[in-house]
Amino acid sequence: MTGAAVTGRPMIEVADLRKFYGDFEALQGITFSVGKGEIVGFLGPNGAGKTTTMKILTGYISATSGRFAIAGHDGFENSLEVRRNIGYLPENAPMYPDMGIVEYLQFICEIRRVPRATRRARVGKIVEMVGLGPMIKKNIGELSKGYRQRVGLAQALIHEPPVLVLDEPTSGLDPNQIVEIRKLIRDLGREHTIILSTHNLPEVQAICSRMIIIARGSKVADGTVEELERQGRESTRYLVSTRLPDGVEPYRARSELNDIAGVTSVTELSTDGGVSRFAVTTTADNDVSEAIFGVAARGAWVVRELKRDVADLEKLFHRLTQY
Repeated sequence: MTGAAVTGRPMIEVADLRKFYGDFEALQGITFSVGKGEIVGFLGPNGAGKTTTMKILTGYISATSGRFAIAGHDGFENSLEVRRNIGYLPENAPMYPDMGIVEYLQFICEIRRVPRATRRARVGKIVEMVGLGPMIKKNIGELSKGYRQRVGLAQALIHEPPVLVLDEPTSGLDPNQIVEIRKLIRDLGREHTIILSTHNLPEVQAICSRMIIIARGSKVADGTVEELERQGRESTRYLVSTRLPDGVEPYRARSELNDIAGVTSVTELSTDGGVSRFAVTTTADNDVSEAIFGVAARGAWVVRELKRDVADLEKLFHRLTQY
C-alpha cells in the first residue's frame, strides 16, 4: 500500500531499512516518511519490529542496511545531530527513584548540553507544560505511573527537539491517566513531529491523523485513519431502532428496508414495547443512512436511533497482521 503524501521536506525519512539479528531479519526493508507537525501512529503486533525501528531511529542500535534521516540529518553519517533533534520516551523510561523531579531534569539538561544559563527557566517551562507542578517537591519514586510518564515526557522535551519518538506512552496507565497523557500528546503535536509506537488502535484513533502498520518486519499499510478505515470495510452495518405505526408489522418494515439500493440483508433483532430494532447490512462503500430516513418518513415511522456499527480498523489490522 502506498504511503500518505508528505508535504515539504519530511522530518523523518526512512528508506529500505533492514535489521538482522544473526540469521533473523527483524526489519525487511521498511520505507516511510513523516512530515512536519504530523502525529503518526506506528502499529503492529508484538514482535512486528516496532521497537527495533524506534531504537534505530533514536540511535540505540544500528541498522544492518538502508538509510534514515531526522530533520535532514543522515542517521549513519551524522548520528550525533540526529540524537540532538530527537526526544525519546521508551516504554519503560529509565529514571532514578531517589532523585527529585527538578534534580532529575537538571541532570538531563546537563547530559543534553542545555546551556547552563537557561536550564532553570527551561526546567520550569517543561514542568508547567507537562503538568508536573502539583508533584514538584516529590522524588520520582513517590510518583504514580501516570506522573512518571509525565517526567518521561519532560526529559524527552527538555532540549527542545523538533521530533518526538514515543514508545507505548500510555502502557500501564489507568483510564484517567490515559486520557490526560493523550491530551498532552495532542497538545505537543502543535509544535513537534511525533511518531507514536503502539498496538492500541483506540489510541491511534484518539491521537493520530495517520498510521503506519507493520507486520513480520514489513510495512503493510500507510495512510490516514479515514483511508485505512475505508480499506478495512468489507461491509457496513446500520442499527435501526424505530417505533412503527399501528398496524405495521415488523416483517413489512424489514421488507421495505431490504428494498433500499445497496442493502444486502436486513435482520430483525428484537421487538419490545412497540419498538423494533433492525440490523441493515450494506456493501462496504454504501452510506444508506439517508435512504433509511427516507423509508421511515414515507411510512411515518418514529426513528429512535440510527447508528453505524462497524469496527473497520480492527478488521484491517487483523487481516494484515495475522500470522
